[in-house]
Amino acid sequence: MRSSVLQIHIDGASRGNPGEAGFGVYVATPEGAPVAELYGYLGRASNNVAEYQALIHALRYALAQGAARVAVFSDSELVVRQIGGQYRVKHPDMLPLHSQARGLLARFEKATVSHVRREQNKDADRLANRALDEKASKLE
Repeated sequence: MRSSVLQIHIDGASRGNPGEAGFGVYVATPEGAPVAELYGYLGRASNNVAEYQALIHALRYALAQGAARVAVFSDSELVVRQIGGQYRVKHPDMLPLHSQARGLLARFEKATVSHVRREQNKDADRLANRALDEKASKLE
């Protein structure tokens, strides 16, 4: 394991919403050194499903790397607030994704999910668009 603490930027993208969807996960050390660039092509999905898939894959990656603590950053206010408990999860498609993400978060010694502006999430956005452009996944 390169770092017991990981900073992870996530982003989901959907062209059409629902439409072709993908996600990007940019992993770095707390000092900002890149650790991994992951992306996934999802086929047809909504933007919110893509955002949750980004979170789930990011957390799975961090656990597989042995990270004890993660700081996740997303430009999806909906996902951040649903995970934080400020918003209820109403859509039936979102309930299992929310539950899965919460279960993964509980496995860390410390995990935070914070909202950032889109401009602060460029690396994850680039990876999400790469998944869509290439219709490919790289989940390492």
